[in-house]
Amino acid sequence: MGPVVRVAVGVIQDPQGRILIARRPEHVHQGGLWEFPGGKVDEGETLADALARELAEELSIRVRASEPLIDIRHDYPDKSVLLQVCRVTDFSGEARGNEGQPVRWVEPAALPDYHFPEANRPILHAIRLPQQIVITGSADSEADWWRRLERVLTHGHAWIHLRAPELSADAYRARALQAQALCARFGATLVTHGPEDRCLDELAGWHMNAEALRRCERRPSGLSGWWGASCHTPEELELAVRLGVDYVFLSPVQVTQSHPDTEPLGWARFTEWTAGVPLPVYALGGVGPDALSQAKASGAQGIAGIRHAW
Repeated sequence: MGPVVRVAVGVIQDPQGRILIARRPEHVHQGGLWEFPGGKVDEGETLADALARELAEELSIRVRASEPLIDIRHDYPDKSVLLQVCRVTDFSGEARGNEGQPVRWVEPAALPDYHFPEANRPILHAIRLPQQIVITGSADSEADWWRRLERVLTHGHAWIHLRAPELSADAYRARALQAQALCARFGATLVTHGPEDRCLDELAGWHMNAEALRRCERRPSGLSGWWGASCHTPEELELAVRLGVDYVFLSPVQVTQSHPDTEPLGWARFTEWTAGVPLPVYALGGVGPDALSQAKASGAQGIAGIRHAW
């Protein structure tokens, strides 16, 4: 394998939450497609310096604050390319295409309406996914379960996974449709969670457990929304990538009350396993909001869990 070429990529977000995209010239490779601005990291240059230089040259903006979003590696016969994507959260100047390229500010939800290179697919997912996901847990009664869900939504959590292994398929479906209506009132996203009978076309997506992942051969027919998977090993991560899953949970990172005898990964192994995985990865297991910074520094999209919110 040849050298690794590092490329700094900027996902630039304005105060209204819109994302800046630029269109590639027609005469270049993948011309006419939209992309996120950036360029090669020069030898001896830091990622932050390269990002600042490229965005100043291409767009006449000065980066004030940024944070890692996702790393995506592509291996070719003669070299490897590592896209190091950063979210730019503060900048000065008015963005313009200094190289004649059209630029446009776009709402994150509208990004799928634009044609991007296939390599940008994980970036599009990472932009639209949250930093925290709440998984529903048990409750003392049916009424208590609904009180807990409403409390989670009232506290501002906007991405909920409905996990209820104790329910039959019919009971789960009924709860999911009712919970979807409640989440819609708060502008939150509800995703089903579990084995194959939890995949409901009416909801925003389905998150399969590890058992379902190992049985899976392709994206479920009729699933037009988000597709996630739970992983516990490097082999399961590789399988999720091959299948084209949109994002994954990797667990357990720390010791958990639900599985006290399971050896946790720890942050070092989490970082090692997720390095180069071309999709957003959430840290799960014994983590809460206080671990969000550590998770992101370890290459995670964010955190997921039950006890910290439920």
